[in-house]
Amino acid sequence: MDFLKSAVASAISKGPAFGYSFGDRVDIDQSIWTLHNGTKRDDGSKCSILSFDIAANKSRLPLAKNALRKLRTIRHPGVIKVLDTVETETYIYIATERLTPLGWYTRRKSLAEETIKWGLHNVAKTLKFINGEATSVHGSIRVSSVFTSESGEWKLGGFDVLSSIKEDDAVIYTYGSLVPDSGRYAPPEIAKSGWGVIKSNPITAVDAYDFGILTYEVFNGGFQSTDQLGQLKSVPPTMQQSYRRLINPSPKARLSVGGFLDQGNRNGGFFQTPLIQLTEGIESLGLKGETERDEILNQLDDVSDDFPEEFFKMKVLPELLKSVEFGGGGPKVFSIVMKIATKLSDEEYEAQITPVIVRLFASPDRAIRVCLLDNLPLMIDHLSNKVVNDKIYPQMVTGFSDVAPVMREQTVKAVLTVINKLSDRVVNGDLLRYLAKTANDEQPGIRTNTTICLGKIARNLGPSSRTKVLTAAFARALRDPFVHARNAALLALAATSDLYTEDDCATKLLPGICPSLIDKEKLVRDQANKTLDIYLTRIRKHQTTLPETVLPPPTAPDSTGNAIPRIGTPSSDAASWAGWAISSFTNKLASASGEIEPKVATTATTPALTEPARSSSVPPPATSPRPQSSTGTASQLHRQTLSKHTSANPFAAEAAEAEDFDAAWGDEDAGDDAAAAWGDDDDSAAAWGADDPFAPAKPKAKPAPAAFDDGGEPDFAGWLNAQAAAKTQSKKPLPKGLGKTAARPGVGARAGSAPTPSAAAKKVVPVREKRESGIKKKEVVAAKKEPEEEEMDEGWGDAWE
Repeated sequence: MDFLKSAVASAISKGPAFGYSFGDRVDIDQSIWTLHNGTKRDDGSKCSILSFDIAANKSRLPLAKNALRKLRTIRHPGVIKVLDTVETETYIYIATERLTPLGWYTRRKSLAEETIKWGLHNVAKTLKFINGEATSVHGSIRVSSVFTSESGEWKLGGFDVLSSIKEDDAVIYTYGSLVPDSGRYAPPEIAKSGWGVIKSNPITAVDAYDFGILTYEVFNGGFQSTDQLGQLKSVPPTMQQSYRRLINPSPKARLSVGGFLDQGNRNGGFFQTPLIQLTEGIESLGLKGETERDEILNQLDDVSDDFPEEFFKMKVLPELLKSVEFGGGGPKVFSIVMKIATKLSDEEYEAQITPVIVRLFASPDRAIRVCLLDNLPLMIDHLSNKVVNDKIYPQMVTGFSDVAPVMREQTVKAVLTVINKLSDRVVNGDLLRYLAKTANDEQPGIRTNTTICLGKIARNLGPSSRTKVLTAAFARALRDPFVHARNAALLALAATSDLYTEDDCATKLLPGICPSLIDKEKLVRDQANKTLDIYLTRIRKHQTTLPETVLPPPTAPDSTGNAIPRIGTPSSDAASWAGWAISSFTNKLASASGEIEPKVATTATTPALTEPARSSSVPPPATSPRPQSSTGTASQLHRQTLSKHTSANPFAAEAAEAEDFDAAWGDEDAGDDAAAAWGDDDDSAAAWGADDPFAPAKPKAKPAPAAFDDGGEPDFAGWLNAQAAAKTQSKKPLPKGLGKTAARPGVGARAGSAPTPSAAAKKVVPVREKRESGIKKKEVVAAKKEPEEEEMDEGWGDAWE
């Protein structure tokens, strides 16, 4: 093969210029020609080359020269198309359109019946032209003389002995027997009397008989002798009667090929097939009226997949494209174009379809533009990213602001198709701005589709803008009055749940989803529950990865190296928790002015007013309104509450701990913010009821002092004042709230008891009244510690230290 190519190239270099390159050799039976695949050197287009070596076949040179001359002069759609020819003393080359021998298909019996009928119809039309208008005889009709083009059409060749009956020295008379295997295909009269008998018989007789052999051969996959022609098993029943007349032994009674064609084209004839009718009408589709065009298009829908794809790609498709672009074919024609275009290769698609699509997107015809958007999924894989970004997308986005709602809706839907072809700059910039408009469209369907679109393209958005855009869009859609828009938002949130951080899920998305749980529509409620479960499952899973606390360790050393308890750290110690709780409540209550504070002495010399001794079970008498509290009231109330319920000191350390906690947070008034989070003080009192120990006493008119017998119970308030005074004298460090008592009310004063002067001004303690005297009077004496009281004092101080 390489040797042959080099020899051919050498011969070409020595002869006239031939602008075609030889390729692989193609096997062709019963022919004087050698067939090669070739390419045109100028543009690389495909072609075929018929070559004849004069030195090797000198006896058949007249046949080659006759074929060359007839191919140059006879022009018909059914004849192979000649591109160029070269004739020298050593070779003859004929460049034609790309051809494939029909024998390749007939030997494998790979042709469908409808395709065979369509091919015979083409050959019959060509022979009718040759016998009629050209007044010629082909003389060599057989499978080896028929080729298929790139469009799948059957083209007639083998013009070796084609002769006009007007020529006295016609080649067929002299050289007809030189055609390879001519005896097997010769009609009975020629086999009996020679080629000269043609002159005395109808001009159509020879070609009609050979056409009958061709018909048998294509339906049976081969032909051996004329004895087989009577076997009609493989010939379609509708064609058998006409076929018998073609192979009639008598040339004068033989049906002509033109007559055979007419019988087949009659109403209900064997040539009345969708493919043949389509072939007849497609070439003038642009010139037909709307009714005729619709009939042809309906025939296209009826065409089976068994029909040759090449014909649709090479013949039907160009005509349809011209009809769409220039002939007013409309959306229906374009839909068929897209159906056929799916069978094209990327190169063929780019050459034939892409330029037309780009031009149609610029069309002002809304029907065409909607059809383009509908068929975009069929064409997007064949379009490059550059074409989509630079040519199609700029024209497509005009539909976002079109006045027709159907145009806006189809444009939103088309975003899903082109999103993977668009650049990140376009997606995160221009496209999001357009979608923001359609998300607020007046048409509920467009708003719904925009939400669905955002949910499906979420992963194409940039990480920097994704969360902000989606949360805003879905939050708006969740409040949409259209039920399907709300449902679409919930579906989109469920589909994109993995794109948000856990913080965003808990703080931004869940608050927006929860109102949908009580939506008026069950459809929305059901989907809200499903979406909520997805987010809760994710958050709960995230909770398992979080630490138990991020606070500092439970203890931290102070300036002296001693450990200071930290109230904020959870502890299993119930006493420690109780101390924190009481401290928090007292801090809260202390922020309200005028509550739970006893009256403070105005001067150091004012005599102390004491209430009569009474039992702890007796309610305190009403007192006059009290002055506003100082900053130490909360700590005093804390100690009063603890002292009121027990004479021991199990919570003394916790009280100090609470004071340190307040000091660590700064000013005591800072507790007001935390109190506000729990509600107003009045709400807390109402929650506790009348027995709330932290509720302030209601101010009443000041009653006259009355003495009464306390039943011999100890004066706990006086005792607690004595301990505070002793601590002040010993100059031991006390917790915050006990260090300064000059401007503070008596530390142990109970609700309803009389206030006492400051310990710094005068050390006085009330003494119990004498029961037997019956005279209720009050004496102020200096505090003297008994041995038993000193032991209790030491224990109380140790607890606070």
